[in-house]
Amino acid sequence: MRIRSFITGALTCVGALVATPALCDEATVVSGKVFADLTNIDASNDGTDLATNGTGVDVKRFYVGVTHTFDEVWSANVTSDFNYISNDSETQVYIKKAYLQAKLSDALTGRLGSADMPWIPSVEEQYGFRYIEPTITDRLKFASSADWGVHGFGKFADGKVSYGVSVVNGAGYKNTNRSQSMDVEARLSFMPIKGLTFMVGGYNGKLGKDIAGTATPPQHTATRLGAMVGYVTSSLRVGAEYFQADNWNNVVTVASDKADGASVWASYNFTPAWGVFARADNARTSKDLNPDLKDEYYHAGVAFRARKNVDLAFVYKHERVTGGGFVNTANGTFGGTGEGGKYDEIGVWGQMSF
Repeated sequence: MRIRSFITGALTCVGALVATPALCDEATVVSGKVFADLTNIDASNDGTDLATNGTGVDVKRFYVGVTHTFDEVWSANVTSDFNYISNDSETQVYIKKAYLQAKLSDALTGRLGSADMPWIPSVEEQYGFRYIEPTITDRLKFASSADWGVHGFGKFADGKVSYGVSVVNGAGYKNTNRSQSMDVEARLSFMPIKGLTFMVGGYNGKLGKDIAGTATPPQHTATRLGAMVGYVTSSLRVGAEYFQADNWNNVVTVASDKADGASVWASYNFTPAWGVFARADNARTSKDLNPDLKDEYYHAGVAFRARKNVDLAFVYKHERVTGGGFVNTANGTFGGTGEGGKYDEIGVWGQMSF
């Protein structure tokens, strides 16, 4: 009956958005978020232009979520995720979140299914500009923002201490394959004063590659440690993140490897509508096998809040990969054996939520 109630409520509420809003009761909420851009890209590997070059429109993310609350303890959520990249051959659609939630207290909430992981969403809250660029572990694919499994989180000490723990399949929300073992990610946050947050966390597992009968069984366990500090007020954001990872891209290879990286960011709003922001990343993604390989990224821009729930930004991005080899990033794979990879993008980015 509860499943039927969830489905019926969701369909009624979706219909209410285009028909009669009064039909959408308080128990069922439909929400959405869109990341889009109109930009020009100039990228090359070893001096050869890439197919992604040119001017176009991208819808990097379009989330549509339906949350139904059964009572003060039980609720459920389904959130779809689709994107359209102008240089891809087709639009991709996924289920990012699909979970049943039980909130037992402020100190303990549990979720079963695909849900937010402890690390990336918490860093994004401090960073504030996810629609411009993912955080460093997400940008370099050393973490996943959501995964299938069992998730627990909560806060105590008047909200000064919070935590998150997830036991997951390990391959991310786009892959539902079972593994012979499950991975663990955990985070602990401390807010000594209002606005100031310290965070530490880690990951351990096979990244969904421990599959029975596979021709390439795991040779290593992937691990990641991270730390972040952020300070957020109504007009100012300042923060830094550091991570180090072992065998993240070498779970099934004989050779082992290490990686690390750091990111710093800042933004300031001169008025409620106008602000400026900047960010710089530096990472070494293959410290043992290719110690000269280096990824450097930065962006800077001007932000404008057109109205509530609508943000626009004029941004310039630059990335450089040197040292011989390639780095897989959220903006493409860059590098080479000669002069390396270069990526420049300029244009307007925006986000809308409802």
